[in-house]
Amino acid sequence: MFFWDAKLVGFGLRVTAGGARTYIFEARLHGKTMRITIGRVSTWTISQARERAIELRRLVDQGIDPREREAEQRIAHEANKAEARRQDVTFAEAWGAYLEARKSRWSERHYQDHVNHADAGGRPRKRGKGFTVAGPLAVFRPLKLSELNGGRIAQWLEVEASQRSTMTALSYRLLRGFIRWADDMPEYKGIVPADAYKSRQVKDSVPRTQAKDGDSLQREQLPAWFAYVRGLDNPVISAYLQALLITGARREEMAELRWADVDFQWRSLSIADKVEQDSGRTIPLTPYLASLLKALPRHNEWVFSSLSSDSGHIEEPRIAHNRALRAAGLPHVTLHGLRRSFGTLAEWCEVPVGVVAQIQGHKPSAIAEKHYRRRPLDLLRMWHDKIEAWMLEQAGIGFASQHETQGFRVTVAA
Repeated sequence: MFFWDAKLVGFGLRVTAGGARTYIFEARLHGKTMRITIGRVSTWTISQARERAIELRRLVDQGIDPREREAEQRIAHEANKAEARRQDVTFAEAWGAYLEARKSRWSERHYQDHVNHADAGGRPRKRGKGFTVAGPLAVFRPLKLSELNGGRIAQWLEVEASQRSTMTALSYRLLRGFIRWADDMPEYKGIVPADAYKSRQVKDSVPRTQAKDGDSLQREQLPAWFAYVRGLDNPVISAYLQALLITGARREEMAELRWADVDFQWRSLSIADKVEQDSGRTIPLTPYLASLLKALPRHNEWVFSSLSSDSGHIEEPRIAHNRALRAAGLPHVTLHGLRRSFGTLAEWCEVPVGVVAQIQGHKPSAIAEKHYRRRPLDLLRMWHDKIEAWMLEQAGIGFASQHETQGFRVTVAA
């Protein structure tokens, strides 16, 4: 049953058979009748209900459907709430999402760098006494992404760089990658201020890292290095160290090499590249290195396997390498120094810098070459075989192998 107000057209009271009484508004718009519930008598006074009906009548007179207007307002309200939640996202929350999204594309070492550099610390050490130290990026964890501006980052760089310069430089690169990723994600896009890492203040505060002086092998040191590395008790570590020098690969790239990545027939290695994360890179498998890999045991999927590590592959070859260096009477060279050595030793073979860069997985540089170009694998193989042959010749290693490849023959013999 309906009772209509005598003064305000369309304002009425609906009474159901069960006795429920509700204020309503009814009107015609665009040739159709609409009925809108205002509210129960128990919660609305008649004056309040009449005021609401007047508002609805005003909208109808303007050709506006009150229901559509309310729906638009509801959507706008929800959007504002969502934007407010978006603006409240903390660095820790977004960082966790970043690691989860990118983990499958990173090497284990690269992933752990992200975990460690943003770790809050304060946990008992697994080895030794004391507690773990917070990573350089941990200071940002409680902050909102919107607070991650250039001034704050520049101040952070100055403080951290005074205590741990090299680690801070890496932290900055990790942070920069995260900010770029966040700006590509709809849920985070536009939250981090535009000057977060691009401002001059930030760039001037980034610690300048330099290569360690002498952290590479010289040509005359190759005989001793090869002799003592080849003489290591562990053939897996021995082959791994030689692979680092012969390919110039990053330590984690080579450690995580799988048998499925090795093609003995077409002499290639598929590397999980740090720069080309989506596609990786394919490099030549040189003859001597191929002979080393063929001799390795196949305990699992990893080429450089380990029965004692949690990952199943080689984890800590530095101890054995340092032992070989001491026995050979050579100065200290890091595992990254072996990668650096590949680049410097390749110059003796007059190899184009672009070839070396492509084998090592450096970013393309048109400065290094007038016009940077990607070279096919067979052309890389020609140069890479020469580099390996030259290294073996300098080391005095007797190794003979023949490979017919597009009209040329590689012969290595001491």
